[in-house]
Amino acid sequence: MTDWLDRQTRLIGIAATEKLAGARVAVIGLGGVGGAAFEALVRCGVGNILALDCDVFDLTNLNRQILATRENVGKLKCETAKERAASINPLCTVSACSTRLGTDNLEEIFNWQPDFILDAIDNVTAKLALIETAKKRGVRIVTSMGTGNRTSAEGFVIADIEQSAGNGCGLSRVMRRELRKRGINGVMALFNRTPPRTLADAERAPASISFVPPVAGYLLAGYVVRELIRGV
Repeated sequence: MTDWLDRQTRLIGIAATEKLAGARVAVIGLGGVGGAAFEALVRCGVGNILALDCDVFDLTNLNRQILATRENVGKLKCETAKERAASINPLCTVSACSTRLGTDNLEEIFNWQPDFILDAIDNVTAKLALIETAKKRGVRIVTSMGTGNRTSAEGFVIADIEQSAGNGCGLSRVMRRELRKRGINGVMALFNRTPPRTLADAERAPASISFVPPVAGYLLAGYVVRELIRGV
């Protein structure tokens, strides 16, 4: 086992660390939440990661996205993630996918044969299609709800999405309703139990601060890792 993972191996054991080295995790969305989750998975020694995001970094990403720097403004997020992974763990194989996820290209993800899918996108149609297909195919998935308009990360939990009722998150509300319509249950989601702040310019994109989305990403990565090594 490589020396750089020595402290992790002491914590979870050689067998679990080797299990992670052979695991395949798809990270869908590489923004404030997904980017932090991606890096945490790389630093855990996950050996194969599908990194999907069609966007490029812009200046407004600098305040909260761990992969964003002034040097990579204008660069594709997925390619930047691949370069970042190589600088941390050269043995991690990253499949960079610069596409916008939709119902017409879901097969790209499932043809990659992921052991786990970490969904950090905010497009409702794509999220629903991804979750529904994963459920039908028996692929484990965890999904992120809204993290914006908050200055506190203490309320984040990962639980059945039905438990997110009343938390003031519009994305959670829509997802619960649409999942019920499709008869889909047992969806594990990250959400915040406390309502977001009410902003005067609520019609604009959600506001965010440096320390909230990354916490959500780390929680999601931790959940995935614990599930992958369960029973090892």
